[in-house]
Amino acid sequence: MELDVGDNKDPQSGILHLPDELLQSIYKNLDLNLDQESFGLTCHCFLYIQSSSHKTLELDCSSSASINIDSAAVDKLLNRFRQLQSLSLSGRENISDSSLTKLQHYGSNLHSLYLDDCREAVTDVGISYIASGCPSLSVISLARCSTIKDSGLEILSESCKSLTEVNLASCVRITDRGIWALSQNCRKLRALKISQCHKIVGVSFQGCSPTLTCLEADNCAFDPMGVTGILSGGGLEYLNLSCLHKCSRGDGFIAIGLGIGANLRILDLSTCSFVTDDVISRISKGCPLLEEWNLSGCTEVDYSGWVSIGLHCRNLVRLHVNGCEKLDDRGLLALVKNCNRLQVIYLTKCTSNITRSGIRIFKKRRKGVEIKKEQVTQITPCWAFIT
Repeated sequence: MELDVGDNKDPQSGILHLPDELLQSIYKNLDLNLDQESFGLTCHCFLYIQSSSHKTLELDCSSSASINIDSAAVDKLLNRFRQLQSLSLSGRENISDSSLTKLQHYGSNLHSLYLDDCREAVTDVGISYIASGCPSLSVISLARCSTIKDSGLEILSESCKSLTEVNLASCVRITDRGIWALSQNCRKLRALKISQCHKIVGVSFQGCSPTLTCLEADNCAFDPMGVTGILSGGGLEYLNLSCLHKCSRGDGFIAIGLGIGANLRILDLSTCSFVTDDVISRISKGCPLLEEWNLSGCTEVDYSGWVSIGLHCRNLVRLHVNGCEKLDDRGLLALVKNCNRLQVIYLTKCTSNITRSGIRIFKKRRKGVEIKKEQVTQITPCWAFIT
């Protein structure tokens, strides 16, 4: 069927004179993507309707690497697509603060913003533009934006109080001051990444919201009070503290097993070589819901630690023990005790303490458990982060 776009005889006739709301309804009810793409080619009026109907725009390097996106291009695109709910500019190192000025006028509907790997181009000035123009923002990813400081995070958290997910991985200038502002101002915060933020020791999390369920803080420098702080909300279900820098005041991991970590389901302590049997015992008893536990590279865990896991981790499904040098046949068999839901043990790079005979006996007693000779570097659950 052909659309009548109007004629010179009757300027009030034809589809061009339909209200925008009706044209938008027509556009949304087009079944084929090709029809939607062709819609905007009909005339400028239709192009406007098509542009205003777009909710997502991905201009990151992975989706449009061959397109040169600079500040002028971003300015034009934001001027055209004024109803965006999700915008990705990740990997665009030529994106600068000036590229984000239009968000002050056209960012009111934006819910998700991705600026990963913009390196030194986006500073606290750009963050202030986002804060003033995007009050509905719920997800922001700023991984490896190395010039962002605490002051920018403070401005953002004061204006965007509905933030539920924030990625600050490798934002190396962020300290506990910025995290405190985020934790106190954004009480709906559900997921946070602060991997490789070496200036954060964790005390800023004290009194955090119980909505915080997912935290990645690998390669950080938490002290014992910091570990207690991140657990203080009581809602954590996924926690990654792998490669944690040992503090001279102790590891603080015992706090995980003192009740405030009782909701933990996924726990990554890989390459924390200072984890002891006492820590394992406390966590095993205090975290009854654990489904996956990564202890790869925890070289100090000995027989009594494996006995504790076998006795108390009744919901454990996956266990990672790669590089656990003190794990032997006795320790492996100790896992048989009460881990009735256990399905997979990742076991490689271990010493000769585990023999073929030990594995054979284990498999005979627990026929449903698979021993995989592979190393998994990331155990982030699919439900943890939108990004």
